Amino acid sequence: MTPTLAVTMAVVFLVLLIACANVSNLLLARSLLRRHEMTMRLALGAGRGRLVRQLVTEGLLLSLIAAIGGIAVAYWCRNALVLAFPPPLPGTVIDFPGQIDWRVLAASAGICMASTLLFALVPAIRSSDVDLSNALKAEAGGVLGGSSRSRLRSLLVLVQVSLSFILLAGTGLLLQSLIKMRNASPGFNTNVVSSVVDLFSAGYKLDRAKIFHTQLLDRVRTLPGVESAALTRVIPFSYNVFSSAPIEVDGYQAPPNEQPTVEYIEVTEDYFTTLGIPIVSGREFMRTDDENVPPVAIINETMAAKYWPEKNPVGQRLKAKDRWLQIVGIAKHSNYHSKTETPIPFFYVPLRQNFRVQNSLLIRTRETPGAMMTTLAREVHALDPNLAPLITERLQDQIDLISYSQRLAVTLVALFGGMALFLAAIGLYAVVSYTVSQGTRELGLRMALGAGTKDLMRLVMSRGLLLTASGVAIGVLAAFMLTRLMSNMLYKISPHDPLAFGSAIAVITI
Repeated sequence: MTPTLAVTMAVVFLVLLIACANVSNLLLARSLLRRHEMTMRLALGAGRGRLVRQLVTEGLLLSLIAAIGGIAVAYWCRNALVLAFPPPLPGTVIDFPGQIDWRVLAASAGICMASTLLFALVPAIRSSDVDLSNALKAEAGGVLGGSSRSRLRSLLVLVQVSLSFILLAGTGLLLQSLIKMRNASPGFNTNVVSSVVDLFSAGYKLDRAKIFHTQLLDRVRTLPGVESAALTRVIPFSYNVFSSAPIEVDGYQAPPNEQPTVEYIEVTEDYFTTLGIPIVSGREFMRTDDENVPPVAIINETMAAKYWPEKNPVGQRLKAKDRWLQIVGIAKHSNYHSKTETPIPFFYVPLRQNFRVQNSLLIRTRETPGAMMTTLAREVHALDPNLAPLITERLQDQIDLISYSQRLAVTLVALFGGMALFLAAIGLYAVVSYTVSQGTRELGLRMALGAGTKDLMRLVMSRGLLLTASGVAIGVLAAFMLTRLMSNMLYKISPHDPLAFGSAIAVITI
């Protein structure tokens, strides 16, 4: 299970707990309104077990009706989600798993049954626990709070408020992380157009592919509007896998039982110019860096700092795949897989010294991807009428595709957080309104003794605010511990970010 899916499932579970606590609270309040009915049934000889079974059956019936409605709403929401989050790229098909089949129905029925038995059983037992001798006194009571039932209702509200705070704080963290991630630079120019021509399916061998790519690259570089172009085996932020190899470094002694392994990529000259990756020391690859000259490499800053911490690596050597490579340059660090990755050692080798049949084309141009697609198709067709570029897109589009699931997960968490807040507000309103309705006698006495409307409002509001403040306090402590589990999903944001926690407090208080 991926971290994103795990967090989403945890959020769904918290919302389920809040909903169950809310329903249990409402059932408990409803059961108190039926005290007279329960008293009469017990007086006529009905046993507690029979009353409990009746109340649990009523709860199951309510949950069944709610489950049917919930499945219908879930089906509608799934379709709405597909419409609200179209594919980031035209022609891209996003598979939304989770079709409502028999497994979903069975799981929903099981969760519904378990939730009902767990959370409807307590109100049922409390409702059937009637002291016949004191029944009339209980019905006549009108003091705000003070009973065990009132404490139970308050406890359920505390649970709802605290869980809602956890969800809101988590949502705030994820939203800030997403904003920072979208605004962060991956270390290269994302306005570069990428394209690929499938030579494997066309049956090209290595020598023929080398000639084709060389001619195509030369033709593209002369096109109007093209500033620079290069070939690469793997496009950054794509789903393809970078090559990796164990390395040896002159003068570096690896720790015992450790074999340094570093990822690398094959690129042509002008790769760093095309992507806008600065060369901080040394030089970029040249066209003459081919199989006729000794192998060379360019390393990134992270690799330089790790293996040559006290000297300039330019001119030094590293060994990969039984070949010694001379380092001719150091490139500024850039991201390769995602914006959230930690800096890793990485090096580049000339594609002309390590040619492959299948390569991708990177073009820095002022033209749109659509216009470039037409022009590129013409150039490819001129070289081989049986070939055509598969797709032409900006690197930013590829980055958006990679982060699509993260944006979707953050949106879902935000929706669930709003739902949790709504449920908690309903629960708090139900408890306060029920307490007020049951305490009319006390309120009447206070008014008779000279209390004004503002005094009564202050009394009622203070008890509601006390419940909210207590729930927030518990939620802050719980969120402080639980949000640490989200740290691997956050980008340049602390799991205990004060802005996220403060915003959650403000939203719940309002």
